[in-house]
Amino acid sequence: MSRLVLDLHEIYNKGKKIDAALQEIMEEANDRKIDWIEIIPGKGSGQLKKKVLRFLAQKEIKQLYHRIEKDSNNFGKIFVYFRH
Repeated sequence: MSRLVLDLHEIYNKGKKIDAALQEIMEEANDRKIDWIEIIPGKGSGQLKKKVLRFLAQKEIKQLYHRIEKDSNNFGKIFVYFRH
């Protein structure tokens, strides 16, 4: 199974860069037929994780993936699974 990882620690406070990075990894995953991506918003206050989940909930983005899963062992990770 192939996967991509997006660590948002470096750009946690740069809203436009976060959206661009999320958009880019979603497109790359679809173009390359990646099975799943791991997004790491980190633990923090939870605001970045909420931002990521809001991004993934957008209608046009939701069409790109099959399902999302929050890591039960690590609050700071989100997995996005694709069905190609």
